[in-house]
Amino acid sequence: MTIIGSWEYSFRARYFTGKLSWIGEFMLSISILRDFGDTPGPRSREEGEHSGEQFLEEILLPKFEEALRTDQKLTVDLDGTEGYATSFLEASFGGLARKFDPARVLKVIQIKSDDEPHSIEEVRKYIVDANAARK
Repeated sequence: MTIIGSWEYSFRARYFTGKLSWIGEFMLSISILRDFGDTPGPRSREEGEHSGEQFLEEILLPKFEEALRTDQKLTVDLDGTEGYATSFLEASFGGLARKFDPARVLKVIQIKSDDEPHSIEEVRKYIVDANAARK
């Protein structure tokens, strides 16, 4: 995999009429460390700097909308930061799922977290739970 700015270019192989061919696939990506900072903060802007609300509005939402427009996946890399308050993750990802259908969010977003693998399921839960808030 080669990283080009915030784009990731990956290849996958597939057989077609008995021959191996390569299909290129572009994928948008966000690294919270690279694109936002190493110390994610609280839920809202009023509570402090680098909030989940700020991340949602300035980074996650625009990239998500770009992924929808271009029919791409969006990988969000949680690795490398000092850690996350649950309120940051809920405000960011739950907030996105309150703006868009949670099933659509889950289809488009891929979460990467090698540092804290349990965070992947935690983010997924915030997205799914946002569905109840929409009703």
